[in-house]
Amino acid sequence: MLDLSGKVAFVAGAGSVGDGWGNGRATAVLLARQGAKVFGTDYDAGALAGTTAIMETEGHQDWSEHRADMTDSDEVQQAVDACIQRFGRIDILVNNIGGSMPGDPVSLSVEEWDGQMDRNLKTAFLSCKHVLPIMERQFEREGKGGAIVNVSSIASKSFQVGGRVHVAYAASKAGLEAFSRATAIAYVKKGIRVNTVVVGMMNTPLVSQRLTKQLGTADPDVLAAKRNALVPMGRMGEAWDVANAVVFLASDEAGYITATQLIVDGGVTASRSGPQ
Repeated sequence: MLDLSGKVAFVAGAGSVGDGWGNGRATAVLLARQGAKVFGTDYDAGALAGTTAIMETEGHQDWSEHRADMTDSDEVQQAVDACIQRFGRIDILVNNIGGSMPGDPVSLSVEEWDGQMDRNLKTAFLSCKHVLPIMERQFEREGKGGAIVNVSSIASKSFQVGGRVHVAYAASKAGLEAFSRATAIAYVKKGIRVNTVVVGMMNTPLVSQRLTKQLGTADPDVLAAKRNALVPMGRMGEAWDVANAVVFLASDEAGYITATQLIVDGGVTASRSGPQ
C-alpha cells in the first residue's frame, strides 16, 4: 500500500522551523519512507538543512535540497531544472508554501495583501506552470502523467477560527482551491491529477511561533490549550496528519480521485457549517 518506489516527488516548502516537524518536512520524509525520490525546496536554507539532516539519519540517499524563492518564476524554473537533472522526471508535486497574516481590507497594507497572494497562491501557480509540461510529456511518452497536491486551509471556508479576521489569507486559500479544481479538469485527459488537502488548526513549530508573536502570548502552552478547545476532537492536528493525507492523494491508490478536497481538521468545518 502507498508504495511510491520509482516515483520522484518535488516538495515546495520542505523545511521547518527549528528541530520540529512542520507539514512540509513531515511530508518530504514520509514520501521518502514510502520509497519516493524527493527533491525539496525552501526559502530558508536553515529550515531545509534540518530536513536534510533527518533524511541522512534515516538513510534516504535519493533526497536533494534546493534553496529557492518559489514566488520568483526564474528561481522556480531553476529548481525544476535541478530536479530533472538529478532525478530525470517529476511524478509528484506538493505545494506546501504559505502563511497567514491577520487583517481586514482597511488594516492590511497593499504590500501585505500582495505578499499573502504571492505566498499562498502564486507559488502554486508557478510550480504548476513549470512542472505540468514535464508531467504532460511523461504521459505522452509513458502513459503516466503525475499527481499534484496543494495544501490549503479551512480559512477558505468562509469563517474565521478563534474570532480573528484574515481576509487575504482566506481569499488566497479559496483561490488556491479554485485553482486546483480548474487545473485538475484542464489536465484530466493528460494523466495528471490535482487535489487539495485542506488543513485545520495544526500544532506545528511555524504556527506556534507565528501565533505567539502575533497574539503577544508569553506561554505557548496556554495558546495550545485554547486552540485545542476549538476542535471537536479536542486537539489540534500534527504535521503527520497532513503528511498522511498528502501521500495518500499522491499515491496510485488515489488514482481515481481528482479535483477534490480532503479536509484534515478534526471536525472543525463540519461543526461550523450548519446554523450557529
